[in-house]
Amino acid sequence: MPLDNESAERERKIELAFAGLVSIALVALTAAVMRFSPANETVDSPTTLSGPIAVFPDFASISDTEVKKQQFFDFLQDYVRFENSRVTESRLQLLGYVDLVDGDGALSAPEKSWLLEMASLYEVEAQDLSDRALVNELLERVDVIPASLVLAQAANESAWGTSRFALEGNNLFGQWCYEEGCGIIPNRRVEGATHEVKAFDSIEDAIAGYFLNINTHHLYEDFRVERARLRQQGRRLDSIALVQGLESYSQRGERYIDEVQTLIQQNDLRQRDRRWLDN
Repeated sequence: MPLDNESAERERKIELAFAGLVSIALVALTAAVMRFSPANETVDSPTTLSGPIAVFPDFASISDTEVKKQQFFDFLQDYVRFENSRVTESRLQLLGYVDLVDGDGALSAPEKSWLLEMASLYEVEAQDLSDRALVNELLERVDVIPASLVLAQAANESAWGTSRFALEGNNLFGQWCYEEGCGIIPNRRVEGATHEVKAFDSIEDAIAGYFLNINTHHLYEDFRVERARLRQQGRRLDSIALVQGLESYSQRGERYIDEVQTLIQQNDLRQRDRRWLDN
C-alpha cells in the first residue's frame, strides 16, 4: 500500500539518518578520532592517510543540508583540536621562558636553540631581538585559533568540503602557493597569473598550514594584535571579534567577514570552542 505523505517523510528521514550514521562510521575509521589524555600522557593525532580519497568523506552525496553541515564540522573538529593542542604546548613552554628572560638567569643552550627554531617556524627575525623581545613576539604568534573560526572559514572556502581543491588537494582554506607544480591550477586563473591552489598531503597538513598562515602572514597582524589584546584583558577569544582582523583573507573584504560571522552564528559554532579558548 502506498505510504501517505507523513509516513513517506518519516521514512525519508530515517533513511537519511541511517546514511548519516554510516558516513560518520566511515569517517571514524579513516580519520581516527583524536582523544584527549590525562596531563601526564600525550595527545594522539588523527591518523594521516595517503590521499584525499581515503580520508575525505563524500559530503556532496549527503542531500540533507543540516546533516551535511554537522558531519562536516564533526569531521574537522578533531583535527582542529589536535592542532590547537600542539600550539598550546609550544605556548606554555614559551610562557615558562618569561620568568627566565625577565630575571637574572640565562637561557640554556637547548632552550635558546628551541627558541630560535620557533622563531624560524613562525617567521620572526630573531637576530636583532633580545631574548625578552623574541619571547614577546612569539607569544603574539604562537597561540590558538578558535575552532569556530577555523570551521567557518573551512566551510566557506571549501563549499562544505565539496570544492575541487578540497577533493583533489585537501585544501580547505583556499591557500595559494607560487612555485610551479606546488598545487592545482585554477580553471579561471587570469592570464599572466602564476599562483596555484596549494595541494596538501593530508587534512592534518592543510590545517597546520592554515594555522601557520594566520599566525605568521603580515596581512593578518590585526588578527594577532586583537587576540593578544583579548589575552591581556583576560577575556575569552571571541571568533566574531577576531575575524575582523582577516579582512585581507579574501578579495571580498567586508562581505567575506560578514559571511564568516554568519556561519559562526547560524551554526552555533562558538559552543565548539570549549576549553581551547581558556588555555
